[in-house]
Amino acid sequence: MSGLEIRGLRVSFDGFTAVDGVDLDVRPGDLRFLIGPNGAGKTTLVDAVTGLVKAAGSVRFGGEELLGRSVHRIARSGIGRTFQTATVFEELTVLQNLDIAAGSGRSMWTMLRRRKGVPEPVARALETVGLTELADSPAGTLAHGQKQWLEIGMLLVQDVRLLLLDEPVAGMSHDERQATGELLQRISEERTVVVIEHDMDFMRSFARSVSVLHAGKVLSEGTVAEVQADPKVQEVYLGHTSTEVTADVAVQEA
Repeated sequence: MSGLEIRGLRVSFDGFTAVDGVDLDVRPGDLRFLIGPNGAGKTTLVDAVTGLVKAAGSVRFGGEELLGRSVHRIARSGIGRTFQTATVFEELTVLQNLDIAAGSGRSMWTMLRRRKGVPEPVARALETVGLTELADSPAGTLAHGQKQWLEIGMLLVQDVRLLLLDEPVAGMSHDERQATGELLQRISEERTVVVIEHDMDFMRSFARSVSVLHAGKVLSEGTVAEVQADPKVQEVYLGHTSTEVTADVAVQEA
């Protein structure tokens, strides 16, 4: 299992610095949440890690430098991401979506035809994301949360070792959020997971560690309790008084 090491990461657009010298360490097997106000630089940071924007500094995963590599080379390094809106082939079945994600190097016809058996990595991903019983259903008929789970499954069959998930529970019901959090916990037993999130209840329930970004910089890091108790975080983000946050943390720890 590999961790993510970021040093002095800087991203600027037309003179505006969106990510301003960020240092970040995500240990192997962590379930790290990135939180912060809109414009804090969370998504831009992930864009830099995955090669979608040019950046200065250093981003290393598994001991290999990522900055300067193409998006495809970074993906082949075992890094995968999701976006706020799930991207799946809605006319194809759940199984076909997973088969295509797993099947680089095989012809489209080979991947789309019905097979007598399901490849073991695909079957394992179906079970992990809880979609085994819906394997033959068109992806377009899935509920909102199930589409997000399918997209995560499409990363799993590619043997991604670092998952970067952008607001994976946005628009989900309470039950879907709970199931997603439990899914991320299972995935992080064998992989490293970084989650951009605005849902503070979800963060409190499932984060193993938290990094708070503000104005392109890391404002605070630590456990949920440590971050919530940080006066800097209370002032610029959580909007609570010290007494309220302390009481909230006490309830969480009880």
